Amino acid sequence: VQLQASGGGLVQPGGSLRLSCAVSGSIFSIRAVGWYRQAPGKQRELVAAFSSDYGANYVDSVKGRFTISRDNAKNTVYLQMTRLKAEDTAVYYCNLDRSLRKVLAGTHDYWGQGTLVTVSS
Repeated sequence: VQLQASGGGLVQPGGSLRLSCAVSGSIFSIRAVGWYRQAPGKQRELVAAFSSDYGANYVDSVKGRFTISRDNAKNTVYLQMTRLKAEDTAVYYCNLDRSLRKVLAGTHDYWGQGTLVTVSS
């Protein structure tokens, strides 16, 4: 499975972006998907996760602003980001697994190319 994140860019504070993650294979049977980010000088962190069993979960700092979704027909995972803040600046990655635990832990062996989001005026 190959992962390709896209949709990043430069946006002003308060603006919105929608990130897409194209998956080379079918995601129909994949239980859990996640979006992660890595800011300069910081460790990668889980931002949002979605599982078939438990729905969506978000880190507190993005609750109410970000929405994760998936389109099984297009083999694509999305992250809608609104009311962006400077502290959202980071490289964003997606990943997925049959195990929700693995998505929550972020212990994936493979990471595709991320997409850079810069929030600045």
